[in-house]
Amino acid sequence: MCGIVGYIGKRDVAPLLLEGLQRLEYRGYDSAGMVVTSPKSSGLKMVKAKGRVRDLEAKLPKRFTGTTGIAHTRWATHGAPSDINSHPHLDPENKVAVVHNGIVDNAAELRAKLEADGVVFASETDTEVITHLIARSQAETLEEKVREAVKAIEGTYGIAVMHADFNDRIVVARNGSPVILGIGEKEMLVASDVAALIAHTRQVVTLDDGEMATLKADDFRTYTTNGASTTATPETVEWEAASFDMGGHDTYMHKEISEQPDAVDRVLRGRIDDRFSTVHLGGLNLDPREARTIRRIKILGCGTSYHAGLIGAGLIESMARIPADAEPASEFRYRNPVVDPDTLYIAVSQSGETYDVLAAVQELKRKGARVLGVVNVVGSAIAREADGGVYVHAGPEVCVVSTKCFTNTVVAFALLALHLGRIRDLSVTDGKRIIEGLRKLPEQIAEILENEDEIKKLAEEYAGAQSMMFIGRVRGYPVALEASLKLKEISYIHAEAYPASELKHGPLALIEPALPTVAIVPDDDLLEKNRAALEEIKARSGRILAVAHQPQEKADHTIVVPKNEDELDAILMGIPLQLFAYHTALAMGRDIDKPRNLAKSVTVE
Repeated sequence: MCGIVGYIGKRDVAPLLLEGLQRLEYRGYDSAGMVVTSPKSSGLKMVKAKGRVRDLEAKLPKRFTGTTGIAHTRWATHGAPSDINSHPHLDPENKVAVVHNGIVDNAAELRAKLEADGVVFASETDTEVITHLIARSQAETLEEKVREAVKAIEGTYGIAVMHADFNDRIVVARNGSPVILGIGEKEMLVASDVAALIAHTRQVVTLDDGEMATLKADDFRTYTTNGASTTATPETVEWEAASFDMGGHDTYMHKEISEQPDAVDRVLRGRIDDRFSTVHLGGLNLDPREARTIRRIKILGCGTSYHAGLIGAGLIESMARIPADAEPASEFRYRNPVVDPDTLYIAVSQSGETYDVLAAVQELKRKGARVLGVVNVVGSAIAREADGGVYVHAGPEVCVVSTKCFTNTVVAFALLALHLGRIRDLSVTDGKRIIEGLRKLPEQIAEILENEDEIKKLAEEYAGAQSMMFIGRVRGYPVALEASLKLKEISYIHAEAYPASELKHGPLALIEPALPTVAIVPDDDLLEKNRAALEEIKARSGRILAVAHQPQEKADHTIVVPKNEDELDAILMGIPLQLFAYHTALAMGRDIDKPRNLAKSVTVE
């Protein structure tokens, strides 16, 4: 959940590391630090600071120079945010420096053993255990020292290690937390996210779990934690460095909401097959005969990805007539699920590295299940582990909360549902109808975004609420869940989402003038049922903000969105509520791109 950047070459390393950390700020963090050295240096130099990267920059001495270094932004797990608990961690002799993403599950046990041997710990972190293990190792090479340490620890890690006695190299290792190598000209880089690399190189190597690497200025090699050499072929990153800039917007979230017409166009581009009223999804690795044997589909994701999966399950059931459901991956992996050979499992993750989803995929693969991935990041862990899948092509998403990736993921599910439906029983006529609806989406999203000023005024009016209710039926319920989550994440207003049909079974007790309700009211076969729910709320003096295809008489305010096909309406109805959450948070003075306590890529449990 933190950020790692490392460099070895001939350039002055401190400015480069600071730039890399700044590009990783969106991941969420509470402190930062770096260690530097050079071949002519006699030791390691370190600076750490609680707070933002700018606080670290302010503490750097004027002559803080070197050509090799590692840096880190920390999100507190073991120990409160502080200078001492910040990474990197050094041993008492200032020879070994370690940065670490992940959690050492047996840290307490290892710490007790080390303290019994006389080791004095400077911090409360689990990471310092790794530093002492490496420093106390009697192995002759840095690679062997690191290998011994990672074999002793249990849990997740992405680590980068420097040693004063081996100052011509950086050694890195991965288990469950991303480590990406950047291959340059007579220089090498390492990071936990490609965002920190692409300003310097677009040639990258992504380590697998159980893999290590040694970086030198003019070379690198990869190998397993058992010492066996592995083959690493660099891949070219498609994204440009400019994709991570704000592009004239005040926040990344606003930029990414605004990019959705183009993002949806990308996920559709080149995939529609008008001749057969279907779509091409070449990465599925699932031929028509295999597709017809599927008896059930289970979709796994966390947070926003889970909500996208709920909409996806509905799309698959309605178009392909295959029983489908979605479940939080974080729950699925702990309930000893029955893995059915006739079930297709779909793992959903923006980053492709979400630990709970990745662990579920690995458990499913161990039990012989077929798993597809729906991810945004090419070459990510879930993309590599899965048997096939669909890239959502949303482009880089920097804001901690997901907007354009959520929308593109739902569109990707619509493509998958259409593909499976046309293999099975969906008619040519219905296929054409869905394709026409998909093609309308970018223009309709742009039309919604043009009404931002109106949505802003509504958000400012509701920003004083202490709590809000979100409701919807069937297709509208996952939209309500996602809209509720967005409001919670960036405004910190308490919000709950319920199926509109469940109001009378308990939540109606909460309705009063001080609790506004946001209602998803599509113009479909449940329109009158949804209007009845509005009647129930209004009878109890509740305020109502409706998102609908036409003004709602019982609502105090209505955000009107364009009508598409019934199956695709959920994609559009979520867009104005992203803007609603954004402008609510803005009115309350929140740090929108870096909401408290949250990180972009959750690579720990």
